[in-house]
Amino acid sequence: METDRPISALFALQRPLRSLEFFPPKEAAGVEALRQTAAALRRIKPDFVSVTYGAGGSTRERTAQVSAMLRQDFGFTVMPHLTAVNHTREEIAAIAGAHYRNGIRNIMALRGDVPGDQPAATAFKDGLRFGCDVVALLKGLHPDLCIGVGGYPEKHPEAPSLDADMVNLRRKVDAGASFITTQLFFDNEVFYRFLDRCRAAGIAVPIVPGVMPVLSLKQVRRITGLCGASLPARLLTRIDAAADDPDIVETIGIDWALTQIRDLLARGASGYHLYILNRAKSALTLAAGLSA
Repeated sequence: METDRPISALFALQRPLRSLEFFPPKEAAGVEALRQTAAALRRIKPDFVSVTYGAGGSTRERTAQVSAMLRQDFGFTVMPHLTAVNHTREEIAAIAGAHYRNGIRNIMALRGDVPGDQPAATAFKDGLRFGCDVVALLKGLHPDLCIGVGGYPEKHPEAPSLDADMVNLRRKVDAGASFITTQLFFDNEVFYRFLDRCRAAGIAVPIVPGVMPVLSLKQVRRITGLCGASLPARLLTRIDAAADDPDIVETIGIDWALTQIRDLLARGASGYHLYILNRAKSALTLAAGLSA
């Protein structure tokens, strides 16, 4: 079976990479809608796509299904997410092994979110407590895997401090991570400060900024509440002026993201990762804007 090119080799090309994130639909009917989105996005030729893994492994089978579909039917280089929560080492090995046998050579290794109705004390097994533990396990099983990990420009919500969060990020890189993709942010200065802290901490791997176009105020407030990202007052003012008109809000969100990406690329970013929420329009509009 033909195997995927490691994403680390793409970074070696010394050009900005474009990547997209999909999430597995909860219902089987949603897979067909996702297929249509993927077909539309194939035209912008992303360098790779990622597929998320629900809290506590709740989308385990669907993640594998969507990853296989995106790879086989659309020719994407796919990076499935894999998390520690509610999994033993044997289970992680089995999931990673199935991906590996299917030709996948890139995995996003994460600690994962604990389901809201589950005590955190019961969520971690076999010493898989942190993202670095998942990275070390995967690299031990398959040394040729390219492992991506997550970074939080404004600190992980559970980290006691920025310094503690940076120590944990360094541990993931030391365990074998090849690159970092950040959580979303809306102020590029937040990213640049994070990048400076990473380099000062001796983290030399590529760091890809994560960008999400705002599609609705309710949506973005929910997401930022979960991940700890802040919303600039200037962006909120513009959204408030839209008077809840969804088309205007979406236009504002795409314009803001386009400005972010142009600035990031002009200042030498490794690329950009789009959180598209399984919607093609914003990614296509951004791609058109960046090609102008």
